[in-house]
Amino acid sequence: MNIILIIAGIGLITGLFTLFSINIVDFTTDIFQKIMAEPDTLKFQVKKSNGKRKLGFFKREIKESIDILKLSKKDKSFPLMCLSSLILFTVGASISIMFDNIFSIPILAVGFMFIPFWYIRLSQSHFKKEVSTEIETTLSVITTSYIRSEDIVTAIEENIPYLNYSIATVFKGFLYRVKMVNPDIVSALREMRDKIDNAIFKEWCDAMISCQYDRSLKTVLNPIVSKLSDMRLVNGELENLIFEPRKEFITMQILMLLNIPLLYFLNKDWYNVLMHSTPGQIVLSVCFAVMFISMGFVVKLTQPIEYKR
Repeated sequence: MNIILIIAGIGLITGLFTLFSINIVDFTTDIFQKIMAEPDTLKFQVKKSNGKRKLGFFKREIKESIDILKLSKKDKSFPLMCLSSLILFTVGASISIMFDNIFSIPILAVGFMFIPFWYIRLSQSHFKKEVSTEIETTLSVITTSYIRSEDIVTAIEENIPYLNYSIATVFKGFLYRVKMVNPDIVSALREMRDKIDNAIFKEWCDAMISCQYDRSLKTVLNPIVSKLSDMRLVNGELENLIFEPRKEFITMQILMLLNIPLLYFLNKDWYNVLMHSTPGQIVLSVCFAVMFISMGFVVKLTQPIEYKR
């Protein structure tokens, strides 16, 4: 009966979207954008200006996922992430309804909804590793050319054809600004500094700005670039250590979920108490809540380390 009601509900929602010509991707994107919208109140603006503004858990998870997508030049996939989150929200609620457990409806719905955002955050370690490698190679070749020519524009022009596209666009913007807009190299370096969210890249730009006033300071560029190599080695050693807690957590969650069907074969009376009685459904809902809360902490605490100046 519950399955029939779920199918009927899905058909009704699909019919309404079709009847009113509503694009479901745009609809879900608008929902998440309204959730992330900042309140236009004086109190909020004062807190924001004083640095006391704190985002809630839900907004923080969405914002961090958006920042990762922007950094990886995949921000166009944000609508798809919103759609998948809404679909999983429906899936979680539908599973609870199928098992006639009203206590777990909000828990499974919200927990499933966070899965796409947690996936994005877990994948950032792989992306940051790629970006760090690209930055290391780029800064190394440009620094070598600059030490030889003592001209940052020439150094960048010599190496632009060999740079990765995502990094090359930043340096192409620098060249375009210096040649076509404003020849002030220092201001162009300051502008370029903020285009890549990497502490060592920012430190390299600061050192390059200092070199424009005193070229004898160029000797500090190579030690700065070598920090990227050191960070790559450290992250490589810690990657296995970080992966272990994730693996253990996933194993424990799978075992916990498998206990439910296993209980059916071991003792049907216990299974009926767990699935169909009010105390059993509450216990099951608490287990689901602990599982998703733990998943959030695991995602947060197993992120790669970053260099801080």
